[in-house]
Amino acid sequence: MKFTPTHLFGLLFLFFAIFACQSKVPEARSAKQQISGLKVDAFIVQPSVLDQSITISGTLKPFEETVIMPEVSGRIVAINLQEGKTVKRGTVLIELFNDDIKAQLRKSQAQLQIAEETLKRQNELIKVSGISQSDYDQAQLQVKSISADIEVLNVQLGRTKIKAPFDGMVGLRNVSLGAQVSPTTALVTLRDVDKLKLDFSVPEKYSSEIKPGTKVQFTIQGDDQKYDAEVLASEQGIEYTTRNLKARAVVNSPSSTLVPGAFATVVLRLKQIEQALLIPNQAVIPQAKDKRVILASHGKAKFVIVKTGIRNASRIDVISGISPGDTIITTGLLFLKPGAILNYSKIKRDSI
Repeated sequence: MKFTPTHLFGLLFLFFAIFACQSKVPEARSAKQQISGLKVDAFIVQPSVLDQSITISGTLKPFEETVIMPEVSGRIVAINLQEGKTVKRGTVLIELFNDDIKAQLRKSQAQLQIAEETLKRQNELIKVSGISQSDYDQAQLQVKSISADIEVLNVQLGRTKIKAPFDGMVGLRNVSLGAQVSPTTALVTLRDVDKLKLDFSVPEKYSSEIKPGTKVQFTIQGDDQKYDAEVLASEQGIEYTTRNLKARAVVNSPSSTLVPGAFATVVLRLKQIEQALLIPNQAVIPQAKDKRVILASHGKAKFVIVKTGIRNASRIDVISGISPGDTIITTGLLFLKPGAILNYSKIKRDSI
């Protein structure tokens, strides 16, 4: 069979006709899908109570803590402390060798006794002009000088007796009987663990919320129980490097599980919003200049601009743009266009 130009033109026409028919199939499917509507999940907005709070890190510390060190060098001759036991303020914990000071003290006390007797006799003599005023003044000076020496010796003697500065629990001692120590020797650590304090830092923008008496809650690792604390004081300035404000709270709920040095997760409650409009986080569509959500309006998709506030793990507070009772689309957001027909597969009416 011989092909003529007429035959060639007919084949080309048939090819373009088939291509045009095939290209109309997706358009027909898309139109059919638009008419039937995309199945989506939705959430009905209802007012609820929102606690505005932040979570920060903190550290538990003893209310009082000090490393006991001697004021003078010497040899330990007595140890009166038990590790892990509580002691009262003023209890002698460790005593250094002080026999030489005691001997000097006894000598000075004897000299004082003699000087006082001499002054007593001269006091009678000066009344009858038996001695000069100069001799009497010299006797008085002698008594005062010896008394001052005794005071110095008593201070030196007191430095050899290392006492507890406050009521507390004794830690692990670092020395033994007979050890030679100096003012740089750490003997033992004393802690007041009847009360604990909680140190934490707050970001600069929340610094105005920290005031004496502010209530906080915290938990520690391995314990789900919540403990209460009350802010005692804070620094009077923001740290330049971290832009945080340091604060200190007193723990009001003592427990044997709370130990100094433990890491704490602190929850600082800022305020409570009674009529917050909370929607799922995934319902918000971030844009370059704003944020949007998709509302169901008469069965069709409607895009609205919203202003959001606090966000947590599952919800976000919408400050403006929606009203109670609005239906928010939570799935299929990437496939919806303004005016698209909606079919619901699931509608949530309770809390998230």
